[in-house]
Amino acid sequence: MSNISLNNIYKKFGATEVLKGVDLDIRDKEFVTLVGPSGCGKSTLLRILAGLEQPDKGSVLIDGKNVTSVRPADRNLSMVFQSYALYPHLTISQNMMTPLKLRDLKARERLPVFGPLLSRAKYRPLIDQVKKTAEILKITELLNRKPGQLSGGQRQRAALGRAMVRNPLAFLMDEPLSNLDAALRVHMRAELSQLHQRLGSTFVYVTHDQAEALTMSSRMAVMMNGKILQYGPPDEIYRNPNTIEVAKFIGSPAINIISGAIDENAHVKILDKTLDLLAPSQSPSIQVGIRPEHLSFCNEHVSAFKGFVSHIENLGADLFYHLKIQEEEQPVIIRTSANEGLKHRLKDLVHFELNLDKMMIFDHHGLRLQTHVNEPSEMAS
Repeated sequence: MSNISLNNIYKKFGATEVLKGVDLDIRDKEFVTLVGPSGCGKSTLLRILAGLEQPDKGSVLIDGKNVTSVRPADRNLSMVFQSYALYPHLTISQNMMTPLKLRDLKARERLPVFGPLLSRAKYRPLIDQVKKTAEILKITELLNRKPGQLSGGQRQRAALGRAMVRNPLAFLMDEPLSNLDAALRVHMRAELSQLHQRLGSTFVYVTHDQAEALTMSSRMAVMMNGKILQYGPPDEIYRNPNTIEVAKFIGSPAINIISGAIDENAHVKILDKTLDLLAPSQSPSIQVGIRPEHLSFCNEHVSAFKGFVSHIENLGADLFYHLKIQEEEQPVIIRTSANEGLKHRLKDLVHFELNLDKMMIFDHHGLRLQTHVNEPSEMAS
């Protein structure tokens, strides 16, 4: 078992408050991702979990045991870094062997650890463990090479292998794929997800890439300014963000945000139109969020919105139309399937409509408001 709890974690570096009372519970065998922009505190939180940093306030519990003051080596957690951190003068086999040799040795016994990989009976179980791990990661043919002779993806597998041989309580990963090219990152995302399923271990993964968080996580924590804004399954956070900051950060292309208001009858008004959408609130102003896939082109009618096509992104499977709308500074983006073809061209005047059931309304503080669509009976009354 490896249930992990971080309770009320605070951390400052000088006068800068990096973590501001973070609580996070991670269940056994979960794949939890900490995602957020650079500087939000996610790597610091991971280092506090690993024991590489001490919190100014708060506690770290593993399986109910307080390990806040326990040194990193005694927490039985394996960390995979962005830089791989492989010893360049050792082979991959020797790199993977190192944590096994170091585990139970006293300081004066550790010097020989960095020498050649010996085949003495003492090390035979360790050699077998390295080979077994290499087979899982499909790097058996690389064991006699040195890190400088490997590609980025191969070095990443080797770094994972070095972490895996220890059979840790949990794997901690700090942006391990950020040094890889785009195609290899996509491939390694699938590899990591499959590895998590095979090992049945707890993974805690830090990234600024929302695609990694959405595709791999059991649950994800969206962090900004030293706090966790929302924590839950990726699908739930994408569909039901609690704040406008989360809504803007999660999703590609980004969610459309349109300024609006609520009239005296609690109806939502945007772009000079009153919608059949109720959002009871005392907020003096609102912002409306709607994802590009929830807008669609239509023929001109009284409820339709209009705009000019200012840019078209053709991504093969999808088309993203950027529309200039009245006085809105940011364009409105409509996502369509490539099967529909290029219906419109640059500078065309087009009409579109919104899926009211999918609209998100945020108050002037950026908090989500509860809404519901008017029924015909309501409209008649």
